[in-house]
Amino acid sequence: MPDYCINLYLDEEQQKKIEELGLGDHIQEIEGKKAVQISMSRKDQKKLQKAFPGLEFDESNACVLPEEAQITLMDIILQTKSLDVMKFAITKLYNPLAGKEPRSKTF
Repeated sequence: MPDYCINLYLDEEQQKKIEELGLGDHIQEIEGKKAVQISMSRKDQKKLQKAFPGLEFDESNACVLPEEAQITLMDIILQTKSLDVMKFAITKLYNPLAGKEPRSKTF
């Protein structure tokens, strides 16, 4: 089991697309809903918590991303045809400069 994971809940259309990619064996039932779990490292988890300050992890170290981030993650899965996407996905989901004032050098 991974250190941390994202529970990506699927609607019927998304479930069908995951199955068409040959990833249907990764679909599981979580809290009565169909979902896939995306593994991530502790480092990725820390970045996501910075990107989404209200993000909560349950006792199994799983979280659910905000809707917009879930859509982005699903798009990446469909493009790469893989669930091993966090190395790439973190670059799309985490912007370390979000909300910070631009700094300029004074000469």
